[in-house]
Amino acid sequence: MSEYHFNYRLASSTVSPCPLPGMTKYSILLPTYNERENLPICVWLLEKYLSEIDYEVIIIDDGSPDGTQDVAKALQKEYGEDKIVLKPRAGKLGLGTAYIHGLQFATGDFVILMDADLSHHPKFIPKMIELQKEHEYDVVTGTRYVGDGGVSGWDFRRKLISKGANYLAQFLLEPGVSDLTGSFRLYKREVLADLIKECVSKGYVFQMEMMFRASKKGYTVGEVPISFVDRFFGDSKMGAQEIVGYLKGLATLFFVVA
Repeated sequence: MSEYHFNYRLASSTVSPCPLPGMTKYSILLPTYNERENLPICVWLLEKYLSEIDYEVIIIDDGSPDGTQDVAKALQKEYGEDKIVLKPRAGKLGLGTAYIHGLQFATGDFVILMDADLSHHPKFIPKMIELQKEHEYDVVTGTRYVGDGGVSGWDFRRKLISKGANYLAQFLLEPGVSDLTGSFRLYKREVLADLIKECVSKGYVFQMEMMFRASKKGYTVGEVPISFVDRFFGDSKMGAQEIVGYLKGLATLFFVVA
C-alpha cells in the first residue's frame, strides 16, 4: 500500500519520452464509478509501465458522486488532455455501454479494457502487447487460471464463486479461453468494434459474451497470466444482484446467442 502512495507523490517529477512518429497507438478504456482514490494511482502506474508507448486513457465516468470527475480533470492538467480524455455520462448505464461509449472517442490502433480500481496491474500490459505482436492475435486476454496467474485479497467464498462461474461458463459455452469472466483485455480496434456491435449483454456478462462471440467468429486469442488484486479503496461492486444477472446472461448466451 505504501508503495503506491510513494509512487503517486513522485508522479509530477516523472518525465516520459515522447513516442516516436508512426508508433502503434493504444487506447485504454477506463470506466469509473466512485474511484477518486484509485484513479490517480492507476494513471500513474500506466505512465510508469507505458512511458515508451503511445497511448491515451479514456475515462468514462458514470456520474460519480465522490468527485471522480474532478480528479480526472486534475489528471488532465498533469498529463495533458491528449493523454487523459474525460468522456463522462449522466449516470450508471452498465459496463458494456460504457465501453461502447468510450470506443467512439478512441483513436488507437488497439484498445485495452481494464478496471480502474487497481485490480488489474498495468505492468501486465507490455506482456499483452508483446504477445500480440509476436503472434498477431486479434485479442489478448489476461487469465487468472493459467500459469502463475491468480487472485489476491479474496476470501474462500469469493474465490469459489468466481471459479464456479468460470467453470460453468466453460462447460456451457466452450469459448476456448481459460478465464471467460475476466475483464483485462487487449483488442485490435476493428475486432472490438465488430464484436461490440453485436453484443446484447450488460454488466459483467458483457466481457463473457465478447469472448464467446470472438470464438464463434474465429478470431485468434492469446492469454497472459495475470495476478488479480482486490481493490485497495472503495467497495466491491459485486453482489447478489450481479450474480443473478450473471446467471441470466449465461442462460441468454447458451439458449439465444449460441
